[in-house]
Amino acid sequence: MAGYMTVLPYRCYLLALLAIAGAVFTTPATAFVSRKGNQLLRDDGSVFLFNGFNAYWMMIEAATSPSPEASRVSTAFREAAAAGLSVCRTMAYKDGGEWALQQSPGVYNENVFKALDFVVSEAKNQGFHLILALVNNWKDLGGRAQYVQWARAAGANVSTDDDFYTNPIIKEYYKNNVQKVLTRVNTYTNVAYRDDPTIMAWELMNEPSCEVDVSGRTVTAWIQEMAAYTKSIDSKHLLGTGMVGFYGSSTPDKMQRYNPNAYQMGTDFITAHQVNEIDFTTIHVYPDAWLPQQSEENQKEFMRQYLWSHSDDSMKVLQKPMVLGEFGKNRMDPDFSEQLRNNYYTAVYDTVYRIASVSYSLAGGLFWQLFPEGMENYDDGFGIVLPQNPSVAAVVKKHSDKMRALAGRT
Repeated sequence: MAGYMTVLPYRCYLLALLAIAGAVFTTPATAFVSRKGNQLLRDDGSVFLFNGFNAYWMMIEAATSPSPEASRVSTAFREAAAAGLSVCRTMAYKDGGEWALQQSPGVYNENVFKALDFVVSEAKNQGFHLILALVNNWKDLGGRAQYVQWARAAGANVSTDDDFYTNPIIKEYYKNNVQKVLTRVNTYTNVAYRDDPTIMAWELMNEPSCEVDVSGRTVTAWIQEMAAYTKSIDSKHLLGTGMVGFYGSSTPDKMQRYNPNAYQMGTDFITAHQVNEIDFTTIHVYPDAWLPQQSEENQKEFMRQYLWSHSDDSMKVLQKPMVLGEFGKNRMDPDFSEQLRNNYYTAVYDTVYRIASVSYSLAGGLFWQLFPEGMENYDDGFGIVLPQNPSVAAVVKKHSDKMRALAGRT
């Protein structure tokens, strides 16, 4: 009963916010987001700042529902708009397995593609921009491992998942998939993805890593090749790496200081983002997972230093804008409480706002992750259902308002 009494007033609050925010967030995203120096810009030349969320599940939910229109995708966008969110990061991939978008190299499930069409169309209708990742580093939803498995089945001489970055057959698979997705004509809007300003940016991969080469050189070489190829098909959209942001051999001092517990993902934040075709830098931050023995305050301080270091490098060394692609708080942690989560979100948002206030080079952050009600089977412990969590919803909305006001000063 206590939960019901908490949720009911918030639903009224949600409807009121929708009425207030409607003029801003229900206008279709009709203009491309662009980059000039270390800032993202709107079509009128004003700075583009945002508050956003991750929702990896959207295409799958739309595909597995009785119809895309009957899915919870529309509800998620409505609830996000009420909290002032305006950018959604989701996945334009599901490689192999049940409900695959790409069932095998070059073979696609049209119904799943139509589900992705609906996600893009609905984002447009509700005034959202999308960041779409093109493949996963991890085995979830197929990922690098599926590409390697396909190549092995075709007779390629591959030994580990890291061959994804160097094997010519696998690289051709990836390029063919990029071309297929970017040139897809949306069945709802009749607009090709590469011509649709609803899409803010592509990401080459979600959280690339490489165990066989911790220097970062292998991943950087792959990014250089694939970024050039992607831009040859689509020069209108922004392009990101999707990296967590760990430093590599080009900055050994920062590698030691900011890669927690000597974490090695085989990436180099600096060299990967020096690739000309990459338009903005990306980082993800999870200090509770990286520094589990540290106190809450120490974890928050690490988060602050991680953001400041990467934003400073983005602005001064790379001269590119930065996006905080993921952050969150796992309620499966033994010490979790809603207050701890709210405090952590507040600390992240305060840091994002402070950095953005300096030069507008940190465009925004996206929490991991948002769900509408009834999607518990997708939740990994980080999920937030805004109507059921009014306290964190208020934290999110406050930051959205601050970023909007900050953008209005330019």
